[in-house]
Amino acid sequence: MRIAGVNIPDEKRIDIALSCIYGVGRSNASGILKKAGVEASKRTKTLSEGEQNRIQKVLEIYKLEGDLRAEISANIKRLKEVGAYRGFRHSKNLPARGQRTRSNARTKRGKRVTIGAIKKEVAAKMGIITDKTDKK
Repeated sequence: MRIAGVNIPDEKRIDIALSCIYGVGRSNASGILKKAGVEASKRTKTLSEGEQNRIQKVLEIYKLEGDLRAEISANIKRLKEVGAYRGFRHSKNLPARGQRTRSNARTKRGKRVTIGAIKKEVAAKMGIITDKTDKK
């Protein structure tokens, strides 16, 4: 089954499979299925054409996939242009919602980089300093 340009897994339950679409989570999926009148426990491969069409018709109301991604990126771009604090945090790739960064935020900031003193021999091997700069 293909909805909103996304192939939905055949073996999964339809309420879980719908969450593969960007912009549809578990709670949205259950609401969509209630509106469409489809049982949540059904597998995707067992859905009839009528049920698939009803699901697609209900999904037309929502902003999904490319449209949603474009809107989110436009909102972030606007925050950066205005010079808002949140835009500044987005541009520096830091958490934008007040989380602490001293001990956490590893997923946003990336892998740890140790900064500290290094021995001259190690620095010379890395090419940070050369023998000519040491003799001055």
